[in-house]
Amino acid sequence: MLKFSKLLRCYHYYTQNVRHVNYVKSISCYCHHHNSNNAIQCINRPYQDRKSDSRYRKIPINYTFCFAYLPFAIVACDAVFSHNDRKFFRAIQYGSPAEVQRMIETYQPDVNKRHKLGWTPLMLAAVNGKHNTCKVLLKAGADPNLGDEYVNPKRISKITGMHSLEVMLIREEEFSSLLNNNATFYGFTALHYAVLSDSLETVRILLEAGADPLLENDAGHKPIQYAKEEPIKKLLEKQMEKAEVVKKEKELEERRRFPLEERLKEHIVGQQGAITTVAATIRRKENGWVDDEHPLVFLFLGSSGIGKTELAKQLASYIHKDKASGFIRLDMSEYQEKHEVAKLIGAPPGYVGHDDGGQLTKKLKKCPNAVVLFDEVDKAHADVLTVLLQLFDEGRLTDGRGKTIECKDAIFIMTSNLASEEIAQHALDLRQEVENLRQKRLANSKKAGFNLRSNFDINADGNEPSDDIQISRKFKDHVVKPILKRHFKRDEFLGRINEIVYFLPFSRVELLQLVGRELDTWAKRANEKHKIELKWDRSVESALADGYDVNYGARSIKYEVERRIVNQLAAAHEKGVINAGSTVVISALWPENAESAQIRLQVKKKGVKDFVEIDHFQSPFKNINF
Repeated sequence: MLKFSKLLRCYHYYTQNVRHVNYVKSISCYCHHHNSNNAIQCINRPYQDRKSDSRYRKIPINYTFCFAYLPFAIVACDAVFSHNDRKFFRAIQYGSPAEVQRMIETYQPDVNKRHKLGWTPLMLAAVNGKHNTCKVLLKAGADPNLGDEYVNPKRISKITGMHSLEVMLIREEEFSSLLNNNATFYGFTALHYAVLSDSLETVRILLEAGADPLLENDAGHKPIQYAKEEPIKKLLEKQMEKAEVVKKEKELEERRRFPLEERLKEHIVGQQGAITTVAATIRRKENGWVDDEHPLVFLFLGSSGIGKTELAKQLASYIHKDKASGFIRLDMSEYQEKHEVAKLIGAPPGYVGHDDGGQLTKKLKKCPNAVVLFDEVDKAHADVLTVLLQLFDEGRLTDGRGKTIECKDAIFIMTSNLASEEIAQHALDLRQEVENLRQKRLANSKKAGFNLRSNFDINADGNEPSDDIQISRKFKDHVVKPILKRHFKRDEFLGRINEIVYFLPFSRVELLQLVGRELDTWAKRANEKHKIELKWDRSVESALADGYDVNYGARSIKYEVERRIVNQLAAAHEKGVINAGSTVVISALWPENAESAQIRLQVKKKGVKDFVEIDHFQSPFKNINF
């Protein structure tokens, strides 16, 4: 009897507080069967049947099990009154703007605080079409451009540990019962929800408050793509035009202050020529000085491990702001057989895998202006290259289902090791010429009695310069292009490449930078994982740079650091020589008649004044003096 009276009080609360409902249809009991578990949801809903709109769902009315699951309904009702935040959300959903304003003044809640399932108070007001409540929240500081973190019942149940039916019940009771439970709502802004609720006034209020009509949800859809009413569409189109102009002006100002070359140099060591070539081509595209009928196509040539893939990644990050779907990488060594064309664009009707689609076409549908990397394109089958030729030439691709994907705004990058040995040797010869000229000038200055330091010896930062060399046009035409023609066997394929970009072996200065970055990375890991501080001097960087292999690029530096330093640190950590709070100093010694320098580690434990040298060949300690 107590439980029944409690349910009636909850029912009374709903009937008294649902102010936007003209009448109460009945107590709707939604019974869902999943893995032999039954759940019941007892709530009041306005009767609204939108059969034609897949965004909404009609809730079936079922009275059979209404009283059989009273405990579940009571728990769901009790959850409404758990704390002030719950009351605040309930006031937004069912109360008047005056009630919301009073709660803000009384409790001073964070108006951008999320519900435990991911949505904000402003989203709640927008999806329920409460434009006056939206005004109150916006005036209190609500951010109209926050995205919803709610995905769908299954995904949220995995994240929170709740049962999916419980998630569904809370979503329907505490947000909206009109949305499709099978849809994904991650990234929806308040403006998306206002458009879904067909509330023109709410849309107008949000736009006036600074809501961005260009923001996309996780599916890549803007609010206008959910609009059904013509007045809402016209309003959004008008605001989108204004927002596009403002966005382009901001991007232009940002590019002026921080050019693409500078952004790329933050992540890539050396390769000045490659960075300059790519940045100049992208600048043409960004400012409208490019052929709109064809996509941009690059071919990156050079040895392994010198920044080809990394430059493609950083370019995608710059263009798409770290959006995951904005970078597509395909390893072309997986497309060496003729039949693997189907894997790229999808199998034709009647063949296995037809419904799965192609690896490239599926991703291009999601982001038609993505940066697409075809890694090691020289390994792909000739029929695959034929498909790529169509893609580069026409800017569109037809999948196995016969659907055409327009991707003229995409940027296609191919990498290859073709002619890498010739390019590397040519670059080394050029650097040797620069070094000989440097030595000659130094010798002449000493003979003349001057302490002259030319531009070859020092740059503006006071460091040794990176050798600024360029591949000659003669070398490109007489050495590289014949190699490419012999391999690809078609001039039309090479003719669709906008820029062939050459990646050169690292100079001595660039090698020192690579070693420094690698040591910084390990120092950060040692501090974060083990609370151990690492220190070193320039002699260590110089000794490790000697391990560079032109055939493996930066990877050879990475492996050299791991072999000569990280291995010693791991062994010392295992023996208990170093532990949390220790400081390790790394230095290099050049013994006579030695082929390479020796790396020495000295450790000072926490609370000890003196450093102790680590000897891994005899005993853990040498000259212990505590």
